[in-house]
Amino acid sequence: MIEFKGARFEAGKPFKSRIAYAAAPVTADQRAENIPGAPAALDWDATLRFRHHLWSHGFGVAEAMDTAQRGAGLDYPATRELIRRSSAEARSVGGKIVAGVNTDQLLSGAASIDDIRKAYAEQLNDVQEAGAQPVLMCSRHLAATAADADDYRRVYGELLSQADGPVLLHWLGEAFDPALAGYWGGDDVVLEIIEEHAAKVDGIKLSLLDADREIEMRRRLPAGVRMYTGDDFNYPVLIKGDDQGHSEALLGVLAVIAPPAGAALRALDAGDLATYDRIMDATLPLARHLFASPTYHYKTGIVFLNWLAGHQDHLVMVGGAQAGRSPSHLLTLMRLADDAGILPDADLATARARAWLTTVGLE
Repeated sequence: MIEFKGARFEAGKPFKSRIAYAAAPVTADQRAENIPGAPAALDWDATLRFRHHLWSHGFGVAEAMDTAQRGAGLDYPATRELIRRSSAEARSVGGKIVAGVNTDQLLSGAASIDDIRKAYAEQLNDVQEAGAQPVLMCSRHLAATAADADDYRRVYGELLSQADGPVLLHWLGEAFDPALAGYWGGDDVVLEIIEEHAAKVDGIKLSLLDADREIEMRRRLPAGVRMYTGDDFNYPVLIKGDDQGHSEALLGVLAVIAPPAGAALRALDAGDLATYDRIMDATLPLARHLFASPTYHYKTGIVFLNWLAGHQDHLVMVGGAQAGRSPSHLLTLMRLADDAGILPDADLATARARAWLTTVGLE
């Protein structure tokens, strides 16, 4: 018999000592044909309402990132509309927003370097016109086509020269997307690009799930360029930092732990490290299970938890991605979610969990 305790963390103001963006998922329209290969159809009201939830807890929104199923069901026409709508909502409440720039309007497979550059430039223009800060995401096309590090230098050099202002770079490791293995051609290449174009680089989001490597790279960044952790296994210590610096945050896990994480970051603002550690450490078992191998299916768990928490009314995902995790994985996940304090309405979560357990034969 499943029974949740529930927990409630109050909404609050944005943080002062850290920058934190939550990479938000999308809510599919459960009445549409959101099956593998079909164009994405979103429930716009629920999708945008969730962004307001993140802003209300002090977070910025990282829009149209891999958490929103870029490259996993969310096609570019839906992506462009998502960025446009979310940016307008951000302006209406004074919320922070960054948005992903990729090359996913191209057909899958090989593409020329010039086609890749043009695709990036088109999306960069779309994001800037929408009013969001661009995040230059890793491109599967560039990973497949680049002959050497000079191709990365040329593409990113041109994009950074074209950008209206500072952008975020993005390094998603192969645990999140196997097609991105070997991206950049090494740490030194991306650092050289950042150093050459430091005035146009706000920071780099690193999602390699390797805390030591992130800290080493963070210490090598030019002055004024930020490290944004994307490490969903080690974020508490990386955000807290040490006497030589800290990481800001751009994380998918923040989409489900926003209420407790917001409280923890406000404690950090106040210098209350014990409270920060206590709250953040309670979320780690959840995060590590959520992002367990195969890591790229974590998006299924995020939508499942948001359903339990009442942020959406169903489990349908674009591209049929709700099948990405097993019932046993999700059963463990919801118990860890209760321990982390992310289920505000215990009665609702309990009723939904019991209904789900019946449908999968675990009740």
